[in-house]
Amino acid sequence: MAAIPTPASEAPADNQSPAAQASDSAHPFIVHVPVDARGLALGILAAVALVFALDWMEKFFVPLLLGIFLAYTLNPLVVGLERIRIPRVLGTSMVMVAVVCALVLGTYSLRGQMQTIIAQVPEAASKLSAGFASMRDDPSGNMQKMQTAVGAMEKATSQMAGIPPGPKQRTTHVVIDTPGFKLGDFMWAGSMGALGFIGQATMVIFLAFFLLAGGDTFKRKLVRLTGPSLSRKKITVTILNDINDSIQKYMFMLLMTNLLLGLLTWIAFRWIGLENAGAWAVAAGLLHVIPYVGPILTAAATGMAAFMQFESFSMALLVVGASLLIATIVGTFVITWLSGKIAKMNAAAVFISLLFWAWLWGVWGMLLGIPIIVILKVVSEHVDQLQPVAELLGD
Repeated sequence: MAAIPTPASEAPADNQSPAAQASDSAHPFIVHVPVDARGLALGILAAVALVFALDWMEKFFVPLLLGIFLAYTLNPLVVGLERIRIPRVLGTSMVMVAVVCALVLGTYSLRGQMQTIIAQVPEAASKLSAGFASMRDDPSGNMQKMQTAVGAMEKATSQMAGIPPGPKQRTTHVVIDTPGFKLGDFMWAGSMGALGFIGQATMVIFLAFFLLAGGDTFKRKLVRLTGPSLSRKKITVTILNDINDSIQKYMFMLLMTNLLLGLLTWIAFRWIGLENAGAWAVAAGLLHVIPYVGPILTAAATGMAAFMQFESFSMALLVVGASLLIATIVGTFVITWLSGKIAKMNAAAVFISLLFWAWLWGVWGMLLGIPIIVILKVVSEHVDQLQPVAELLGD
């Protein structure tokens, strides 16, 4: 029988010519992904508008978020009082009064040490300036040796380039007259800043009080606004419960770790012999709430205090090292491990988010960034359209 010819399109790949095989290998398989240009542009414009709105309404959103997170933190105490037959409004009043009294009594008990620290700041600055000046003027010091070496290198370079060591041209100095310092203006600006801080703190306390006294009112309203669908109501209840659980665990973890850091700092400073160790330990615990920046500020301030007390750079470095070591141990091992257990978030994504909120709101952004990320992750886990966000933030 005659052989049936095979069509060219069905010929085996082994019979292809070398030129055809080279052409196939030179052009890899390309996947065309459809892109909705109009939807992408609208999404970018909406994101930019949201960022500008958050920046513009910072003075509104920061106290609002602080009040909400404070209410989440204190809610277990109010619930515990409610379980022993104390009305919610009365229990909320008792908890808020206890918190305010604890803050006032703590500040009052440490006022003497804080006043001593503030009074010693000018003297510490002058001592540091004198110490750096003595290091610079010391012929046997490293800084003087570096300046001499730089001068010798400049002279050798000039000789190699053939530039005669002529007299240097005189430079013209421009003096700008600045307005004189006025103590009255400085005191007025400081008092206005303090009054603004006290006003915002009062608003935060009142907001937390009303949220705690309301109980599940807003929760029920949000569930009601989701619509008549039972599935949507269940998803909303799950999201709110997960947010409540995650925020409470995170705030409790933050409280415990800051207390641990303050205790370790107090023990280390007492062992070194630093004055006002209790006040410095309280300041370290409070500043550690601000990620990355707080420990650096604590180390710089305690280092200055140690140099002023001991008049020794080695003792100042010892205090700075102890402060940074404790903050690193507590922040890197304890907080990171507990945060991973609570929220199960990706450390790189959390750090990038902290950079964004710090750029947007400064110190307040660093303070509120992690709770905001926790809420965003919880919401994105239960919304289909936000699943990519949950994948990026997850561990």
